[in-house]
Amino acid sequence: MVLWFTGLSGSGKSTIALALEKELLKRGYYTKLLDGDNIRTGLSSNVDFTIEGRTESIRRVAEVAKLFVENGTVTLCSFISPTNDIRKTAREIIGDKDFVEIYVNTSLETCEARDVKGLYKKAKAGEIKNFTGINAPYEEPINPNVIIKGDGDLEVSVNQLMTIFN
Repeated sequence: MVLWFTGLSGSGKSTIALALEKELLKRGYYTKLLDGDNIRTGLSSNVDFTIEGRTESIRRVAEVAKLFVENGTVTLCSFISPTNDIRKTAREIIGDKDFVEIYVNTSLETCEARDVKGLYKKAKAGEIKNFTGINAPYEEPINPNVIIKGDGDLEVSVNQLMTIFN
């Protein structure tokens, strides 16, 4: 299956996905974590942050995730994927039965406070265009399979997600 983590930059998506991946590996699952850092340096290095660019990048990620699932790999995808349409496209590519949407719900203020790369500051200064949450919108998921508090306890979040596998 694909566990699709969505939320603002700094919401905790990748942190939670990485902790979950470690737990799954301990339990004998084959896993692969895909996130902006490992996708934007290769597979999607030629797309920008416009809505069209994000849509194309997510389409590519969904196609790759589908290949992993077909090979029996639990695939954790951690991407802002800012619109319901983008996430719907990913779900359609992967297939509804293999797609679990996880909304990491974290306030913008918390995300800005965690901004280790200084992206929010740069976006507010006009140095970054199309930055989700500042000068580009983020649509909260309409009906996610799971909602995780991004400012909650990491172990509690992982335990909540492990119920998917019981």
